[in-house]
Amino acid sequence: MADTRESRAGHEENGNPALARLRSAVRDNWETLTPAERNAAQHLARASAEQLLFASAQDLGTAMGTSSATIVRTLQRLGLGGLSGLKRDIAADFNADVAPEDRLRQRIARVGQDLDGVVARVYDEAAERLEHGRAGVDHDRFRSAVELLARAEEVFAYAVGASELAGRHVALRLNRMGRRARFVGATGFTLADELLHLRGGDVVVLCVPGRMLRDMEVVLERARLVGAHTIVVTDELVERLADDADVVLYAPHTPAGITAESLAAIVLCDALLLAVASLDEGRSIEHSHQLTVLRGQLLQPKESRQRR
Repeated sequence: MADTRESRAGHEENGNPALARLRSAVRDNWETLTPAERNAAQHLARASAEQLLFASAQDLGTAMGTSSATIVRTLQRLGLGGLSGLKRDIAADFNADVAPEDRLRQRIARVGQDLDGVVARVYDEAAERLEHGRAGVDHDRFRSAVELLARAEEVFAYAVGASELAGRHVALRLNRMGRRARFVGATGFTLADELLHLRGGDVVVLCVPGRMLRDMEVVLERARLVGAHTIVVTDELVERLADDADVVLYAPHTPAGITAESLAAIVLCDALLLAVASLDEGRSIEHSHQLTVLRGQLLQPKESRQRR
């Protein structure tokens, strides 16, 4: 690669370690790349953090005169885990340095007022995240989590902020299967009241994408004290929490903020819940039937219920 190109990239490399790793990987693997991959690698190495963070593989392929498949294959050949993995690494530094309102402004600027483009961009990021999450599933850990949920006397689903969607989803679906579950999103002293009811036969499901709050640490500490098992669904904290929870599962959050933070966590939890339901099909079907009956009663006019 030309020296002038490397010197133009130098300043940005210092600002974002992920870009430095990308360019280093291109230099180290240059001889092993095909001509098409070299062309893609050169363009990727010249791109800014914003360009890589907010673009889909299709966007990058179109801009570089190649296919989205070539972009993805090139990043995999460079050992960077595909576009989603690269975006995740870039976002870890980019989001820390850029104010939320500036990130929103950049997202809007990238999309513009092209409504068809908005649809494509959102679905592209969702697909990239889910594929990245699927590739990151550790099947041994997944089975361990399923076994814990199946044996739980009660599931304590804990999440705060944007992650509440995933926590509420877990509790709702488990209850509909005939399994005891409750969602807790309390913080501070209110959380203490909720933790009083945690017991040794329970399982805590903790949804925490990237920031570990003191409240979450207390939940894990209380679970250890009473002998409850713990399952953590996270993005950035997989290694940090490996020794603090029984099972840690990876669910990538949004690198660009275009799709919902809980998207990958909800899909991963859906897989867990379906697996749990399959272990006791009779109970799951019976409670689904009871739910349908109750809904039907709620939809009946009062006079019709009285005649019965």
